[in-house]
Formats: sequence, structure tokens, C-alpha cells
Amino acid sequence: MHNLLKGKRGIITGALDQNSIAWKVAEKAHEQGATFVLTNAPIAMRMGEIKNLAEKTGSEIIPADATNVDDLANLYTKAQEILGGKIDFVLHSIGMSVNIRKNISYAESNYDYFMKGIDVSALSLHKMLSVAMKMDAINEGGSVVALTYMAAQRTYPFYTDMADIKAMLESIARSFGYHYGVQKKVRINTVSQSPTKTTAGTGIKGFGDFYSYADSISPLGNADAESCADYCITLFSDLTRMVTMQNLFHDGGYSSTGVSSEVMDKFATE
Repeated sequence: MHNLLKGKRGIITGALDQNSIAWKVAEKAHEQGATFVLTNAPIAMRMGEIKNLAEKTGSEIIPADATNVDDLANLYTKAQEILGGKIDFVLHSIGMSVNIRKNISYAESNYDYFMKGIDVSALSLHKMLSVAMKMDAINEGGSVVALTYMAAQRTYPFYTDMADIKAMLESIARSFGYHYGVQKKVRINTVSQSPTKTTAGTGIKGFGDFYSYADSISPLGNADAESCADYCITLFSDLTRMVTMQNLFHDGGYSSTGVSSEVMDKFATE
């Protein structure tokens, strides 16, 4: 299908480089007829290649710290000015754990780092939604999608404090999904993606081995960033206008598979 997002206006956060899921979402949204602004924290913008994406998609960039309410108010104000109206879709693709970056184990978590991770990776969604609701910045029937991971439901030792943070992110999506749905029919969902070879993902210790493991468990194999972007586009579109408050697994069937024959065969030969 073509032009699924024709006439829709959006905000896409978190595009760092061409490996980012947010980068792929921006490309797909552009292909499907949407107009949007790109945003990221100033420090992330200096590290990434977001200017190239803006040129490719004809988009403008609005720097914003998603933990700062004033920055978010400015983001919505300028986005509406640039795009010519209220917002129809928002992608929350923001995640950071200082504990993971510093290889601190879960049991030894530094709590200042933990709180920073919560603010950046989970509370930022609440702040983005709260500011939007107060400003009436999102159109009736609009769609907000946040990216998450199955460590919110199951334990993965290497994911440390981000597992708890993602669980909070999913809870915020459900809770705010109710309130925003009642008020403006805005739908809010999370997409639980396969291990993906993004810049952030590959920085996690043991990622390569786990990526291969998940790929061998999933009947369809791991879902890549591009297919995740396709899924997000459907959630921004009117095709999913009655889907809200859901955590939607996009993982090739991994979340529903106990063990695969491939993995069983591997143990049988050892």
C-alpha cells in the first residue's frame, strides 16, 4: 500500500545513524507521504548523522532534551509551526543506561545512574505525552509509538537496569493510553522489537552471541530495523485506529517460542 501517511504530520525522536530504527522509520514515513520533524538531544546530534537524514527526507531538526519539559514545549510549538498544524504521530525511540555503558552489574547498580536511565528512557515518554496533552498538540486519533524490548517481561542478565526501565515505559504507555484515549482518542502503543544491530544494541556486552541465539529461536528469524519501521508505519496509519495500550511483539515469533529444533539439535551434538 502507498501513501498510508499522506497528509499526516509527525515527530520522530532518536535517529542517530542509518542503523537506527528511528532512521528507518523516518525513511519509511517519508516514502508513505508524511511530513515530520526530527529531534534528538544536542549531544546525540553531535555524535550522529541526523543532518543527512533531514536532507534526505526534507525535514527540519529541532534539538530537544526529552527530559526537559521546556524543551518539549518548544519542540511541539516549533513542530506545529513548521508542519502547519497539529501532530498526527510521534515515535519515542529514546534509551540510555549508564550502568550498562560502565559494565556495572544489575545487583551492583549505581542508583544515580539508574535514576538517570529512568528519566531518559521511560519518564521522557510521560513528559512528552503530558506536554502534548496540555498543549493539545496531537490531533484526535493520533498515534504514539515507543520502542521497547522483551526484557521487560523476562530476565536477560546483560540488560541489567534497562529491563526495569522498559517495564516502566510499557506501563506508562498503558496508563497514558487510557487517559489520552478518553480525552482525544490518541492511541499509545509499544513495539517490542527483536535484538537489532543498531549502534546502541551492539554496544551491549555479549550482544552478538545473543543475537544469534534469538535468531535460532525465532521461527521467522530476527526482525530487522527496516521491518520494524514498516510495522511502526502501520501503527501511525488509520489502519490501526482501534489499537491502543498494547505491547506489540515484533520479533519473528521469539516471544512465543519456548525452544526451537535448531537449539535442541545444537545441545544434542555437544
